[in-house]
Amino acid sequence: MTHRQPPLDLSPPVSDEVRKTTCYMCACRCGIDVHMKEGRVAYIEGNRDHPVNRGVLCAKGSAGIMQHNAPSRLRAPLRRVGPRGSGEFEEITWEEALETAAGWMKPLRETAPEKLAFFTGRDQSQSLTSFWAQQFGTPNYAAHGGFCSVNMAAAGIYTMGGAFWEFGQPDWTHTKLFMIFGVAEDHDSNPIKMGIGEIKARGARVIGVNPIRTGYNAVADDWVGITPGTDGLFILALVHELLRAGRIDLDYLARWTNAPVLVNGDAASPEHGLFLRDDEGRPLVIDRRTGKPAAFDAPGVRPDLAASWRKAGVTHRPVMHLIAERYLDPAHAPEAVAGRCGVPAERIRAIAAELARVAFEESFEVAQEWTDFRGETHETVTARPVSFHAMRGISAHSNGFQTARALHMLQILLGTVERPGGFRFKPPYPKPPEAHPRPHARCAPETPLAGPHLGFPLGPEDLCLDEAGDPARIDKAFTWENPLSAHGMMHMVISNAHAGDPYRIDTLFLYMANMAWNSSMNTRGVVEMLTDTDEAGDYVIPRIIYSDAYASEMVAYADLVLPDTTYLERHDCISLLDRPISEADAAADAIRWPVVTPDRDVRGFQSVLLDLGARLGLPGFVTDDGAPKYADYADYIVNHERRPGVGPLAGWRTGEHGLAHGRGAANAAQLESYIANGGFFLAEVPEGARYMKPWNRAYQDWAVSMGFYDAPQPYLFQLYAEPLRRFQLAAEGHGDRQPPEHLRERIKATLDPLPAWYPPFSDGHADPAEYPVHALTQRPMAMYHSWGSQNAWLRQIHGVNPLYMHPDLMRRHGLEEGDWARLASPHGEITVPVAAMAALNPDTVWTWNAIGKRKGAWALDRDAPEATKGFLLNHLIHELLPERGDGLRWSNSDPVTGQAAWFDLRVRIEKSKPPEEALPVFDALASPVPAPPAELKWKI
Repeated sequence: MTHRQPPLDLSPPVSDEVRKTTCYMCACRCGIDVHMKEGRVAYIEGNRDHPVNRGVLCAKGSAGIMQHNAPSRLRAPLRRVGPRGSGEFEEITWEEALETAAGWMKPLRETAPEKLAFFTGRDQSQSLTSFWAQQFGTPNYAAHGGFCSVNMAAAGIYTMGGAFWEFGQPDWTHTKLFMIFGVAEDHDSNPIKMGIGEIKARGARVIGVNPIRTGYNAVADDWVGITPGTDGLFILALVHELLRAGRIDLDYLARWTNAPVLVNGDAASPEHGLFLRDDEGRPLVIDRRTGKPAAFDAPGVRPDLAASWRKAGVTHRPVMHLIAERYLDPAHAPEAVAGRCGVPAERIRAIAAELARVAFEESFEVAQEWTDFRGETHETVTARPVSFHAMRGISAHSNGFQTARALHMLQILLGTVERPGGFRFKPPYPKPPEAHPRPHARCAPETPLAGPHLGFPLGPEDLCLDEAGDPARIDKAFTWENPLSAHGMMHMVISNAHAGDPYRIDTLFLYMANMAWNSSMNTRGVVEMLTDTDEAGDYVIPRIIYSDAYASEMVAYADLVLPDTTYLERHDCISLLDRPISEADAAADAIRWPVVTPDRDVRGFQSVLLDLGARLGLPGFVTDDGAPKYADYADYIVNHERRPGVGPLAGWRTGEHGLAHGRGAANAAQLESYIANGGFFLAEVPEGARYMKPWNRAYQDWAVSMGFYDAPQPYLFQLYAEPLRRFQLAAEGHGDRQPPEHLRERIKATLDPLPAWYPPFSDGHADPAEYPVHALTQRPMAMYHSWGSQNAWLRQIHGVNPLYMHPDLMRRHGLEEGDWARLASPHGEITVPVAAMAALNPDTVWTWNAIGKRKGAWALDRDAPEATKGFLLNHLIHELLPERGDGLRWSNSDPVTGQAAWFDLRVRIEKSKPPEEALPVFDALASPVPAPPAELKWKI
């Protein structure tokens, strides 16, 4: 008997149309193909032609369909009608909402623009939001970087003109040894996964340094379970071993770094520790040909690493002498640091030997002619196939800036940066601090700021202080407390505004920053600050405007809510002016565009901001006759120019002889060109310009043609950071602008021009004997910030978050899998479920970040596991350190950049009876959106 297989369509059409755009489910910004059926999103997959992900898509990206259809989406503008925090709102029209917002802001601009504080979360449109705030005239603007990874970015800029993540990448094609520090799986996840897969397939080794072994560290060939906050100590021990063995690239250091630059050795001089310079201000080196000082960039000069210069009885030594003297000290030997790092001395020596072996014994030459900035032509580029990557794990400590500087010094000493196999910059980087603006904060009624809010100070003269020497910004960024706070200090805004320190504000304007929950230290305290009233019964922070796409915890504390769209319903610009998607061999930027029309009364925040700018009459947002200059964000993207010929997007501009890339006039069809090309633009770096970018004449000329800067600007890597020394000199009593007395010693100790290590500040404020355990959070690969916690697909991966503990630590506290423990810090306590994890530093506990939700938020059921078993470590962290007997409360931040020190947390643990829910429990919020459906399903 014959059985016939019924006809089956094994590959039914997924869609009737594909629309290509850019993912927004994390900061990776992968290209996606959005499959449409009858105008609705049916399926999302990776764009195989996209330079970032080449078709790869993670769980977050695939789950974007659920984000777009989330029940928690806001539906219309909202005006608060109940007390703050009640979640009681009424829907209003957009005209009412915009008139209300403009009505609150207009008097401030006319009288006291600093009374508006405008801060944004991970919005990826900071070139617009910062421009808006600058034109409004308020000094109070920044984005999320101050509580994310400013230490990493600032340390990289001050040391070598760029850093990891968006600034550069490992040379995956040639790397033979890849070493990662403090990297979780949420940032740049697809490129890193692809890169690790590529290098492991050809036998390259991966070393992971992290207290927690998950994700990338789980597939590393060697895992170093370091003690939190000691990465800098470990790195400087590696430097010690390399120097002791003579395994550093002396030619690279002499040619391309300030290792040979002469440092003023006159202890009586007000310029002691600064560079000797010629009459044109160029740093001096000793030229090996003449034995005399010469400008570092003089044609044909051969800088000498060894020679000193003696003049008027004073010896001036090169930076290399200071490096050798500092790091060859036995205090940096592996035996001296092993106990604190939790890494045996022999293992430190073995890792140093492996770095040196691969860098020098597996080196090779790449045939590529290039000409350097001194005019010398080279026939090849030397490969040093060792690369590094690091992120928040080393950044979010109060010693994170110097730790990141130490890591950059390590790769520079090996000669790996901008060479085949090493770390390579992504256009528009490299850019040294001198190529960036200085911060601006001097404000006046109805007057734009003279320049951007954020920048890179080069000395005390660049601090944002008023005439009396007090902070000019509400977050106290760019002050003596945190001089190089290049991304602002968003985590201090609410507490400073509540305290009226340094002054009172009127309106707090936030975008996509969940400051009433997982984005704030001291969550309960921040909630109380947002709702606190004065003696007259008025809110201490008078007005709060908030924009979000979803019913987050922060929505409940707003007086006015401006509902944003989802990422599939709006235009976005991933710009070379802001946070591009470039690769080492190509400049690239991208767009998002409305592949779906909103079914709610919502508007893209950027278009709303442009509307508000026009209503307020802000320069740059209105024409000469006062009419709106831009119809919406799409119009702005196409027609705005930051400098003549340089706009938000680099591709398909109008040139003298047709379409041009980089520089050019506006092109009305520019967005259509991006859409036709898959949502992105890519311009390859010319072949002879791809390596040695800071010193390569061909790259410098190409960068000018692309509009990255207006003239070639070669520079030296700054192993010795002179701007830091200028602040030290002020603390020593030199100069007109002086720090407060109580900060002098801290500035001398922490703003060291050579990378240094000091214990995390928490060690001096929380007795390690009383709080012996380190506590960390880490973002999971399947989620990003708090966005994914309401995603129906992603919740099935991470619906709850236990506290992970080493089995030995559990045994010491009588705990077993599934038990509950009480964690206490100097600030508070939580009671949470625990789980065992052996691949963990034995004195560290950790959990996934942002899983725990407040009841009533995100359109989750009030009994959802995220709201009953999920929890935050934020309740244990405070934005201020405990008082230590000096009458002062110090910011829980890095003293150089103001980076929030999330990972300095220390706790003690005790077993607890299982409570009904994870503690603490907060009252449920009233939801501004309807209750969630029992099932979330639909058919297309």
